[in-house]
Amino acid sequence: MPGAAPQKIIIDTDPGIDDAMAIHQAFADPRLEVIGLTTIFGNVTATRATRNALHLAEMAGHPAVIAGGAPVPLRRAPEPPADFVHGPEGFGSLPAPAPDRAADPRSAARYLCESCAAAPGEIIICAVGPLTNLAAALAYDPSIARHAGRVVVMGGSAARHGNVSDCAEANIWNDPDAADLVFAADWDVTMVGLDVTEKTRCSPQDFADLATESPGIGGFLQAATEFYFDFHEAKLGERICFMHDPSAILAITDPHLFDFETMPISVICDGSEIGRTVAGGEGRRDVSVAMQVDSPAARARFMQVVATADDSVATRRRNHHAHKPHGHEQQGHEQQGQKHHSGKTVTGG
Repeated sequence: MPGAAPQKIIIDTDPGIDDAMAIHQAFADPRLEVIGLTTIFGNVTATRATRNALHLAEMAGHPAVIAGGAPVPLRRAPEPPADFVHGPEGFGSLPAPAPDRAADPRSAARYLCESCAAAPGEIIICAVGPLTNLAAALAYDPSIARHAGRVVVMGGSAARHGNVSDCAEANIWNDPDAADLVFAADWDVTMVGLDVTEKTRCSPQDFADLATESPGIGGFLQAATEFYFDFHEAKLGERICFMHDPSAILAITDPHLFDFETMPISVICDGSEIGRTVAGGEGRRDVSVAMQVDSPAARARFMQVVATADDSVATRRRNHHAHKPHGHEQQGHEQQGQKHHSGKTVTGG
């Protein structure tokens, strides 16, 4: 709807190459206001996930809050990071980033709860990693189920399908207990599963085009995805990559590209089918499950948005510069910020 306020979102993420694709897509889309990134283990360790999220926000000149989350699953033993898919540091063969920014001191669970409570019904939580932080948020303050506008999950599969086993998708498999709690909670959940995200594919030429259109962000994604293409080529015999996490963002901005069906969802938490999502669950609220996607249109929209990423960065930096006090004005602000207390001058703030 023209003129509508941007949709506020928090992305819960384990960056990750396709996470980086989705985050830069969300940063560049004027229909979204990314207020924060919460981080989780999965593609990388939780510590690296936080560092990588800080790097992505810094690269984009984006003010999103970064809050670090759970380092291990609720109950099951942690699995090693998927470095064979995303590279040792999370961005393919690129070296470890060294962001200047610091993470918020709050845990991801607390940040999610406090943010949603401060803006009831306004924030969509887009979870593109294991769901441990969301389960922790439900435990920290169960009213988040009322305060969150909606939860969109990239994970699971409506059909029997998997990428870590023949029936389990990695995000759900990494913490099936957390995922089951999220699907059981009384809130509005949309699931965009592996069986749908694998229908939309990108090529090396797509990222070459993005690097031409937006040399900064597109160039970074082109460099990071080389490793991703290598992995998929070795596994599938085709030099392609899937649009996993970007599809979850598109389910928020462009839901008309998907066909959805509603059904309760449960997760198998033990045994040979651990991590499998199945329809059903006594007394559970229906989940909106993506069943099909218009893949050409989804890929085109992703490309269209990310092609503008550098322009979005430049606009943010101009706006930040325009609102930053200078010279004597800055000095005046500093003087106003000084407070006298017990005969001593201390700087307020």
